[in-house]
Amino acid sequence: FLTALSLFLTIGTIGYLVGISLGFSLTEAIITGLALFFSSTIIIAKVLSDKKQLTRLNGQIAIGVILLDDIIATFALLYVTAQNGQPLGPVEIGLLTLKGAALIAVLTFLGIKVLPWAAKFVAKSQELLFICALGWGFGVASIVNEIGFSVEIGALFAGVTLAHLPYVHQIGAKLKPLRDFFIIIFFITLGQSLLLSDLEAAVIPAIILSLITIIIKPFAVMTALGLLGYTKKTSFMTAINLSQISEFSIILVVLAAGAGIVSSQLGAIITLVAIITITISTYLMKYDEWIFKKFEHRLHFFERSVTRESEHRARTYPLVLFGYLNGGAQFVKTFRHMKQDFVVVDYDPEVIEELDRKHIDFLYGDATDHELLADINMDKVKLIVNTISDHEVNRTIIRYIRHRNKTAVIVCYTDTHTEAAELYKLGATYVVLPHFLGSEQLSSSLKRHGLDKEFFYQHRKTHLDQIDKALSDR
Repeated sequence: FLTALSLFLTIGTIGYLVGISLGFSLTEAIITGLALFFSSTIIIAKVLSDKKQLTRLNGQIAIGVILLDDIIATFALLYVTAQNGQPLGPVEIGLLTLKGAALIAVLTFLGIKVLPWAAKFVAKSQELLFICALGWGFGVASIVNEIGFSVEIGALFAGVTLAHLPYVHQIGAKLKPLRDFFIIIFFITLGQSLLLSDLEAAVIPAIILSLITIIIKPFAVMTALGLLGYTKKTSFMTAINLSQISEFSIILVVLAAGAGIVSSQLGAIITLVAIITITISTYLMKYDEWIFKKFEHRLHFFERSVTRESEHRARTYPLVLFGYLNGGAQFVKTFRHMKQDFVVVDYDPEVIEELDRKHIDFLYGDATDHELLADINMDKVKLIVNTISDHEVNRTIIRYIRHRNKTAVIVCYTDTHTEAAELYKLGATYVVLPHFLGSEQLSSSLKRHGLDKEFFYQHRKTHLDQIDKALSDR
């Protein structure tokens, strides 16, 4: 919330002032500031998903910020589409608010009381679930459009009401090809609407606004997160994720132009800004680790002397647990039974609060952050258990520890035989595949055998034989 608020105030204000200096009207300058503030849900979610970073701390913060972006965008779209070329007075704004509240109330009721029952009935067939999800989306969008709001607002509300259903993953998987197809159509339509005469005058303003988005916007994010106590790496990765404008920015300007409150020229400018920033930010996100290493020594300004990740730094621990939710509570019981000091590393604020209530030593931060790992003093650790099944997290932890500690027992979780084989080569003592050995079995074995490496080596040999057989069968 604080990061989104700081972006709203800084980038929104800068965008407004630059708009005024470029000769935009007051309304156009305000909409320009809003357009630069929004970041792309589609691009961020897609790239983070492809890189398997949705569960990282920087990914979680970025997703949180763009969710708040979407809420603000919803109200902006409601306001713009309700004007129809006429400025809204207090009475009209009041009626608009009441109409929007009534719409939200009805959809909330249907989402809580009707949709779960209906979805349970249609979910027996994947094809029927797909058709009903489409019908719901188009139906709600059409009804909301008849009421006086835009189709885009209706589609957004329809998606929100589906999002809490237990079948949302199946729905998302089925709709993904269609969604990607419509995204392509959307951008083709935008390209069709651009005139060469508009583009010629739009190039210079688009470049200026793009530089604000790609350079100043990340600096604002890093400053906000640095003041909040995050490490420079977390701040930098989050800033890179947010270094573009949103599809909502384009929709907002297009709808505003359609309502007659901004010129079509602004639509051309914002569309060019979207093309430039989305293209560049995608490559920035792809190579963010490499870029960070190049500029790491220059980013100390964006990091407080005591960070959130290190403020709970304590004595050296012989036992370290990464991730609390995925069977971590079972390991905490085991560590206590072993009567040795331990620390839990997690980035979920609710988990941190729970650990604090239970008086369990913890470190708040991302397991891939080398500065965080340095705080733990890994050369003295005897046992590391990582319940986070993200392959890149596993690789980072194993490489870091084996570089400093050759004797520690490293236990990690993964989902495939191929990944397990690679982790063994990197130096993992034992890799847990859920179907082979679960958390409870491993915890009870630790209680019986403690840190006896022979126990792990025996299971490791059996496990490697199974992995070799599984891979050879392919």
